[in-house]
Amino acid sequence: MSTVRLMKMIHRKCRSAFYPRTNDTIARIQISDNQVPWTVECPDYKPTCYTSPHILGQPWADPRIDDPNFQPKWNSIDGSINRKSHTGEYTIKERRPLNPVGRTGLAGRGILGRWGPNHAADPIVTRWKRNNISDPELHPESNKAILQFVAIQRRDTGEWAIPGGMVDPGEVVTATLKREFLEEALNSLEKQPEQLAESKELVNNFFSTGEVVYKGYVDDPRNTDNAWMETVAMNFHDESGTSVGALQLCAGDDAVNVRWMDISKDLPLYASHSDMILKVAEKHNAHW
Repeated sequence: MSTVRLMKMIHRKCRSAFYPRTNDTIARIQISDNQVPWTVECPDYKPTCYTSPHILGQPWADPRIDDPNFQPKWNSIDGSINRKSHTGEYTIKERRPLNPVGRTGLAGRGILGRWGPNHAADPIVTRWKRNNISDPELHPESNKAILQFVAIQRRDTGEWAIPGGMVDPGEVVTATLKREFLEEALNSLEKQPEQLAESKELVNNFFSTGEVVYKGYVDDPRNTDNAWMETVAMNFHDESGTSVGALQLCAGDDAVNVRWMDISKDLPLYASHSDMILKVAEKHNAHW
């Protein structure tokens, strides 16, 4: 299986009736699946342009697109900011990058920090669910072992998700993966120095090996026509369950809850996370 194969999709989670975190005041134009691709002519498509006021002027965010001093290097490494897309080269129209999957029903940047790709990293940490005699538990329907992953409940939407986060400018993805797992699944921001050092050492050793299972576009409800989420998802597996699999999880930062969750096709997860979890289940020949 190619680790960089892009999910073929017509995005749907970013085409809901209203844009998130706007109290249903910012509506998207509703379009059909066949109107999503930019190659399809839609002469009546004139979406609202929305960029949340709270991100303007933030040090982690781009300026307004009409700021004459804003001269980004699209499709390139722009200083410490990565404006490349995992999907390949994206189109620039009227100074704005176009979502590589197509129309979303809303123009502008929404609540995303960057015009164009906004890069994230998602650590998928797994172990086998075990029965009373510590053998991997088999699912009665498939007779395959049940895989579990560390899932966090997001503070903003209440949905369960992989404990990932944004890649800081100049940061390597592996550093993001470790940082986000420590903050969201182990509550590292509130640990005592001794506890933090112990957790960091264990996570650093465990995260020294892993496999990329997906690299590309994410169907995220925050996406717009001109700004979108992309991620690198890596699987870190504790085969024996005695390393990270034995840690006591504690929700922190953007998470309100955390737990080991049984993997199955019925999981209602945030954004495209179910697609990534499926790839991990296939990799380990686990129940789905």
